[in-house]
Amino acid sequence: MKKEDIPQDSGPLEYMTPELCYVKNSNGSYDTVKSTGWKVKNEALSDAWERVHDRVENARNAVEMGLKSPIYFHMEKNIMNISILSSYVKINRLRVWLHMRPSVYKKLSARLLFRYAKVFNVKPEELNILK
Repeated sequence: MKKEDIPQDSGPLEYMTPELCYVKNSNGSYDTVKSTGWKVKNEALSDAWERVHDRVENARNAVEMGLKSPIYFHMEKNIMNISILSSYVKINRLRVWLHMRPSVYKKLSARLLFRYAKVFNVKPEELNILK
């Protein structure tokens, strides 16, 4: 691809993370050029982030309705699944799944809540706050 063919479409990541592309220069060797984005890629990223926001909002609603514990909300907010979360907290997946039940969550020890808070990068007392 030539330097003038690199797409420079505006998008959500335009000012945060320009993409580095390789192009052939007039000598036939490769150079690097920054691209602000490509329309198709920007639309796909926007769609993916919209889905993430929907999942987080659904998790927030489930916690507020008492169907899930705050651990579920923070897991979704941090774009994790049970397997990833269990590996970070170093707890069996089944136990993590059980901790997402409000009745079980209420009985968790301060030490275990601290482990979850550390993974989610919040203070233990902030686990119940749905930001």
